[in-house]
Amino acid sequence: MSGAPARPDESTTRGALPAIIGALVCVHACMAATRVTASLLVLDRGYPEWTVGVLLALFAVAPIGLSLWAGRLADRHGLHRPLAVGVALGASGAAAAVVSQHVAVLAFAALATGGAVAVAAVGIQREAGLMAREPRDLKRVFSWVALGPALSNALAPVVVGLLIDHVGFRSGFVFALALPLLAWGLGRRVPRAVPVGWHAEEDSQGRPRTAWGLLRRAPLRALLLVNLSLSACWDAHSFVVPVLGHGRGYSASAIGLILGAFAVAATLVRLGISRWADHLDERRALRWAMSLATGVCAVYYWLPGVPGMVLGSALLGLALGSVQPMILAMLHQVTPADRHGQALGLRMLATNGATIVMPVGFGALAALAGPAAPLWLMAGIVLVAQAAARHIRVPAQA
Repeated sequence: MSGAPARPDESTTRGALPAIIGALVCVHACMAATRVTASLLVLDRGYPEWTVGVLLALFAVAPIGLSLWAGRLADRHGLHRPLAVGVALGASGAAAAVVSQHVAVLAFAALATGGAVAVAAVGIQREAGLMAREPRDLKRVFSWVALGPALSNALAPVVVGLLIDHVGFRSGFVFALALPLLAWGLGRRVPRAVPVGWHAEEDSQGRPRTAWGLLRRAPLRALLLVNLSLSACWDAHSFVVPVLGHGRGYSASAIGLILGAFAVAATLVRLGISRWADHLDERRALRWAMSLATGVCAVYYWLPGVPGMVLGSALLGLALGSVQPMILAMLHQVTPADRHGQALGLRMLATNGATIVMPVGFGALAALAGPAAPLWLMAGIVLVAQAAARHIRVPAQA
């Protein structure tokens, strides 16, 4: 039987958790800075809007190909190997964009920096799970981890915008290049620990043990289905707000306020989870979030004016923002300790696949049935996913 990975002691955890969260912020901000700079650059040079759409899609393509491999890498080697790969990918993509801003080079930068997040995040999430002293600590740990991408998405575009306005487009890519190097410096502060007794290559009959084999576990299947439905709900909101707001004649600042309300609520609920994690039951909190998301999606179209949409977005942000810490905490409890990386890779594969497919489907659905149709669809899907949530059984001890 596979041995469990060694857990760091409490004094090590106290210093290592901020370091790995900082590393995640830096790698994710490298991707976010590259995404914003590349998008504005191609528009400034007069390329059609579909070029921006293709570039944005490329950021999610590499994670589809790398997620499962990243999970195996993390299970076999711990944190530092996948972090090193992520740093190398992010730095190479940003460096290429510093040297040349040709659209083909920008496409490579999108692939590389998107892949960097996939590989590094799987290793970081796995390492963070090891830092929980007991199962109930997982919610608190992952609420802090979930703040990393939220923080980078909030700060990176602001910094890049200022750099572009005052220095030029190339400076945005220089900023992106510096971030993976900072991530590696933070990662070096985490003690190296090679997983003990890792045997994921073969099962007891000598057959290869792949990540797909984990799908035989009913709780994990249910958890991934729930995660996928709620992730798609997040994408639907991001799609509907600009379309619906533009159709109603709202200003860009009003639409930004509506989207900002969602982001602030998602961040605040993750801070709340870190504070009151001991009083939360994962299954109950997840089902509460699903119920709230279903209700808000169903009535969102009829919310009155900008204030109504701000309130609806904030409520949806509370629901969907609480999901990632709960999902990650439960995932670590329903999969074997020595295969957490593979399970995290499966999750990332599913969510990134949805990120590419869903916007296209939402666009077609909105054209056929109106701008609110994607949210109505998601209300139905999340309602159906409640049945899968009932089958998630978390053991008393993990």
